[in-house]
Amino acid sequence: MKIREGGVEDVAAVLGMFDSAVAFLVARGRTGQWGADPFTGDPRRVGRVEGWAGGGGMRIAEVDGEPAGCVVVGAAHDYVSPAREPELYVQVLVIDQRFSGRGVGRALLGWALEEAGRRGVGLVRVDCYAGDDGRLVAYYEGCGFVRAEPFMVGAWPGMILQRRLSPSGT
Repeated sequence: MKIREGGVEDVAAVLGMFDSAVAFLVARGRTGQWGADPFTGDPRRVGRVEGWAGGGGMRIAEVDGEPAGCVVVGAAHDYVSPAREPELYVQVLVIDQRFSGRGVGRALLGWALEEAGRRGVGLVRVDCYAGDDGRLVAYYEGCGFVRAEPFMVGAWPGMILQRRLSPSGT
């Protein structure tokens, strides 16, 4: 697996990753996270992905030369409580479901932790959908993150999770 910087040339691939994730969730009756409609073709969502692609914090994981997942790091979203110390915030993590079970998400989170270490930041935070069966929160906990704070955006339940880096940077 290779992790490389993402850019505007990756917008279509990242939209496809979201589309595959939405289809996966819809097939399981779990539409609370991202709804039931594809990201491709939705001007608001396309614009968000374009913004991430141009912002410098996007990384793409490739498996056998194909884009398999995407992470974006940067400032915390405005709907979460600010951190009381410097942090690196995982704004989004998405995996193309064709590559599910191959460690793509963990590799991208590992890159984010390493990047925080390179920047001398001791805190990495991420937020996620905390509804339905809680599997997404459990996923991040399985990656070493701990629950920090629940929040709501309208009727959408979320959870902020965090991971502190050791002095060695991991």
